[in-house]
Amino acid sequence: QVQLVESGGGLVQTGGSLRLSCAASGFTFSSRPMSWYRQAPGKERELVAGISNTGRVTTYPDSVKGRFTISRDNPKNTVYLQMNSLKFEDTAIYYCKTVWLAKDYWGQGTQVTVSS
Repeated sequence: QVQLVESGGGLVQTGGSLRLSCAASGFTFSSRPMSWYRQAPGKERELVAGISNTGRVTTYPDSVKGRFTISRDNPKNTVYLQMNSLKFEDTAIYYCKTVWLAKDYWGQGTQVTVSS
């Protein structure tokens, strides 16, 4: 079965950095685009980064562009999210996501808290 397991969240001060990881299993990782989303309390879940199956194409919303970097290691079945210059408003639960056989799969999420 498809499993996505996030790690690397925590508490960090404004301006700090964190690196999230998402370990994938149960599907052909190298064939699928991957993405990171986040959900803050009282807000809808939003896309923060996407990456093609090869890693050559990435996409970000303006809110994180230039601060966040998504990458992947296909032999390790892992996708990463490097977050720099963190802001208070980046506080949220961060999820990785994939689509396999026309179904969405999400990890359990990892909490990122940025203190001002």
